[in-house]
Amino acid sequence: MNAIDIKLWRELWNMRMQALAIAMVIVSGVAIFIMSLSTYDSLYETRENYYRDNHFADIFASLKRAPISVVKRIEEIPGVDKVETRVVTYVNLDIADYDNPVSGHLISEPDSGRSLLNQIYLRDGRLLEPNRDNEIILSEEFAHAHKLKAGDKIKATINGRSKTLTIVGTGLSPEYIYQIAPGAMFPDYKSYGVMWMARTPLASAYDMNGAFNNVTLTVTKGTNVQDVIDRLDDILAAYGGIGAYARKDQLSNRFLSEELKQLQNMATMFPIIFFGVAAFLLNVVISRLIALEREQISVLKAFGYSNLAVGLHYSKLVLMIVSIGIIIGIGFGIWMGKGMSGLYMEIYSLPYMDYLLEPELIASAALVSFGVAMIGTLYAVKKAVTLPPAQGMRPEQPATYRPTSIERLGLQKHFSQPSRMILRHIERRPFKSLLTTLGISMACGIMMVSGFQEGAINEMIDVQYNMSQHEDLMTLYSEPTSKRSLYSIKNIQGVELAEGFRNVSANLKFEHRSYRTSVNGVEPNNVLTRLLDSNLNTIAIPQQGVIITDYLSEQLHIKPGDLLTIEVLEGNRPTIHVPVIGTAKQYLGLNVYIQRDTLNRLLKEGDVISGAYLKVDEKYQNSVYNELKNMPRIAGVVEQKSAIEGFYETMDDTILFFSFITTLLGGSIAFGVVYNSMRIALSERNRELASLRVLGFHRSEIAYILLGEQAVLTLLAIPIGFVIGNGLCAYLAMKFDSDLYRIPVVLEADVYAFAALVVLVSSIISAIMIWRNLAHLDMVAVLKAKE
Repeated sequence: MNAIDIKLWRELWNMRMQALAIAMVIVSGVAIFIMSLSTYDSLYETRENYYRDNHFADIFASLKRAPISVVKRIEEIPGVDKVETRVVTYVNLDIADYDNPVSGHLISEPDSGRSLLNQIYLRDGRLLEPNRDNEIILSEEFAHAHKLKAGDKIKATINGRSKTLTIVGTGLSPEYIYQIAPGAMFPDYKSYGVMWMARTPLASAYDMNGAFNNVTLTVTKGTNVQDVIDRLDDILAAYGGIGAYARKDQLSNRFLSEELKQLQNMATMFPIIFFGVAAFLLNVVISRLIALEREQISVLKAFGYSNLAVGLHYSKLVLMIVSIGIIIGIGFGIWMGKGMSGLYMEIYSLPYMDYLLEPELIASAALVSFGVAMIGTLYAVKKAVTLPPAQGMRPEQPATYRPTSIERLGLQKHFSQPSRMILRHIERRPFKSLLTTLGISMACGIMMVSGFQEGAINEMIDVQYNMSQHEDLMTLYSEPTSKRSLYSIKNIQGVELAEGFRNVSANLKFEHRSYRTSVNGVEPNNVLTRLLDSNLNTIAIPQQGVIITDYLSEQLHIKPGDLLTIEVLEGNRPTIHVPVIGTAKQYLGLNVYIQRDTLNRLLKEGDVISGAYLKVDEKYQNSVYNELKNMPRIAGVVEQKSAIEGFYETMDDTILFFSFITTLLGGSIAFGVVYNSMRIALSERNRELASLRVLGFHRSEIAYILLGEQAVLTLLAIPIGFVIGNGLCAYLAMKFDSDLYRIPVVLEADVYAFAALVVLVSSIISAIMIWRNLAHLDMVAVLKAKE
């Protein structure tokens, strides 16, 4: 081994704690890079395999009723590959030992065997037998939520009649990887499930023999999906079609697609921060090391080592530190990636998860890490390469000292000598102090991200369900019904208030932009449903015109005063033009609101409603639900409280996982920056502090001088970190915005407190480690110095 290589290992050992602190930051950057992108690849590949193997449809359409003969016309649409018709209905369920409202979708399966499209992934049990009118296959999540298995029985209200159904199997479907009940905002596996029944008995129960009310199809490669949708809508319009939509607009697929986008955003933003901090730390450490070893570099060159050999020596040191971080980061990233993939498998009801770790991903992480490290230390290494031996033999030129601001202002008498030394050192090296402060600030900002998600979700729930929607139950009718039906509901004991609403599917257009959603007709004096402006004040719904959600306004580039075109996709399918009066603040979904009477008039239908919002006395809630589910026109009942509780149960593990990861990563930056700053300050001021010890200063006094400077910079960094944290959270919220949900920037006091606490604890641990070094200052070398 060459002498210069022995020197390399000796230097690495001497700076082992500094190297470890830098490596931790590298570990964080590599780990989050691999975690995010490997999870993205795994989730994407699993979705594609699941969709392909179970023949997920390309186009979906619902209608009122059409004869089977219509299928031939659909098959003749250019580009259509496979067509499958179904009978689909919404039913109320009875589950033993569970009193809250439960509903589900009942979907027909072909009598001849497995369906062509949207095939069930059978997890347990067997497939349905033809013509058996009491057998069902139950969605796995719903079965787990109620501890149901093959052979158990449940009751369902099918077309107004109670029927006992036997579970013969449990399974999953690519159509319901994110199970949300109609009218609900979140999955609630205890209150909503999906079931499959043989077609003949289900069709008979709803007078659908030889007919269908739902159709799915696939298209050949290269086909324009929108052209097929337009042709399909034309065919189904006469049969009560409510507008076909493509796979990209299918609800559960949209949620999963948004999650994939978020993973890409995470893989872009966070590694940039960590790699940037690592480059900064490496630059500072190597620069200081080279400054301390000026004489050694000159000796090496005098003994014949070339500039290239010296440059490679310090480059190897950098690469060894980075290599340690890369190796640990890869392992940590794989562990986190597998953990996150497992969470997504549960959240999105995927039957399996093919964890995918591409060699190219590991290579990219390594190349990015090495590249960033070398770029960060290029200037420092260049100084070692270009240092003339004769100049290196001489000590560095002393810094030029001038009076500081405190001295010019005459305030020095208010500070002790050690305190003046602290302030003087900070002011005379402003750039170094600024970089140290920014590094600590970044750590503080990243720590705030860990508490951001939970606060944002709480704010979303509070605005949506405590301030905007106050109902306990929401009833959905099987078809639009006269408003007089509310009298029957109001007469049920325990119902304190009932407010009807009318919802229709529609395509919204403004200029060349369009968006498909629902138009909600509500009462102008509603108590249970309120619209809120940007300041969360209640908005009155105008008699003429519509209120739209703020994010929909941005998507359509429409503002109050503009004319909105609404193409209704139900009934007579009229096209209406209405002015936009204002915008409402909503975090979930994109909707249009109009007075119900006005909507009924524009649709030229009677005084009808699609359902009702109910305020119910808690002690009568079970009896109210029992009455509602037996009413023939009520297709389903949604309990908001149960939906929210189910959502929190689903999100708890996810929030805890993300909080753990961000806390760990933020803490690594905090420790890496603070410890290296203190260690470098010690190496820079080693002779100065030793001289003070020789002059009679106690160990505690020189510790105050050294650590006090870092304490001042840390305290300055924390409020700057709060600003950076706000910026990071706002950027995340902006990147995560979608038509499905928007994330508010809500940062409670505990978020700030926790971020500051992590930084302060990191500083205290670093200070304790540095305190031990202060006992080993070389005072003898100071006494021997010629100067």
